[in-house]
Amino acid sequence: MGQLLHKLTEVDREQKRRGSKLKALATFPDLDLLPPELSLTVLSNLNATDLCLAACVWQSLANDEILWQGLCRSNWGYVTAYKRSHSQGFSFRRLYLQLDEATLTFNADYSMGIDYFVKHNLVEDCADEIAKFFHTTHRIHWVNKREFLKNRRDVLDKLVLLQNFENQFLPNALRQFFGEIHAPNDRSAYLSDLVEKFSERFCACNPHLGLSKESVFVVCFSLILLSVDLGSPNVKNKMSKREFIRNTRRAADGISDDFAGHLYDNIYLIGHIAPEV
Repeated sequence: MGQLLHKLTEVDREQKRRGSKLKALATFPDLDLLPPELSLTVLSNLNATDLCLAACVWQSLANDEILWQGLCRSNWGYVTAYKRSHSQGFSFRRLYLQLDEATLTFNADYSMGIDYFVKHNLVEDCADEIAKFFHTTHRIHWVNKREFLKNRRDVLDKLVLLQNFENQFLPNALRQFFGEIHAPNDRSAYLSDLVEKFSERFCACNPHLGLSKESVFVVCFSLILLSVDLGSPNVKNKMSKREFIRNTRRAADGISDDFAGHLYDNIYLIGHIAPEV
């Protein structure tokens, strides 16, 4: 009997909860009756799909350029097409749909995708513009981005220059670098090119450290190998901190034992530098 009463009580609570939700939905205010600033604030929390659905009820509000401009810039921080935003007939809603289609195309086939961006005047076909575009969007799939950069070294060079490693600890800066410019799956010549470009940029951002590009290059590969060694379950005899310090001292000039020790601790505690390697 007690269990039955408890069950009935739970059912009654659930019905009341659902009734409260339905009542709240039924009393949702008409946004046309609110001040425009407040209505736009409410709609600014919607994604593009929900905003299109909201346009079925509040067409004028949901198609407001401010909302669609915010959606464009939150997904694609920079595209060349933004320079035309003051021209007659320009629409951020139309631009969003084009950028979304171009992004889906790129993520399926990077060659067709970049052609779409260029032919529809979304991104200018020059290294600076493409690099700025890549640097400010999270919508591009990293695999296709990696393959594109491998074939467009001019864009890769510009993208490296957009990285800021000032006052960053070396392994953290290298992680950031490989977070945007993903490493290849193998230890190929392309990986060496990436590490060389990183080393040059890191030294340019941190001249006060007094490290040479060659020393940073050697240390970067040491860190990559160490992260594989410590992170791989297939490696039974892990490299010790003392061994890493000794090897680094021999291979790289200007690296103190204390600094090498801190490098080891960072990899040991945080983990992989470039998971793809």
